Amino acid sequence: MEIYSSFNFDAAHKLPNVPKGHKCGQLHGHTFNVHIYVAGPIDPSFGWVIDFGDIKKITAPIVEQLDHNYLNDIKGLENPTSENIARWIWARLKPQLSALTKIMVQESPRSGATYQGE
Repeated sequence: MEIYSSFNFDAAHKLPNVPKGHKCGQLHGHTFNVHIYVAGPIDPSFGWVIDFGDIKKITAPIVEQLDHNYLNDIKGLENPTSENIARWIWARLKPQLSALTKIMVQESPRSGATYQGE
């Protein structure tokens, strides 16, 4: 069974490696929506794969680091594309959440990136 839990964060960024004049090279912000996917067997006693509250506790420090900040100033996010944000979150969650299967980062309702590890 695969489940997911979501969180949002608001942040500003710019993409430093885009061609001159590209709109994403300018400082701008998004309300990012992040889905954390976890897979495993359903615990016969609890009836769940993992307690959603446990996922929330594990992700809370990540949300705190990202929310209402300038992403380019965060180590590892100097080029904060959706793809790089997904990989950055994965690297921080996987050691604590071994059943992690996928991270989806949406920078808008119409665009984002999905990462499933290397």
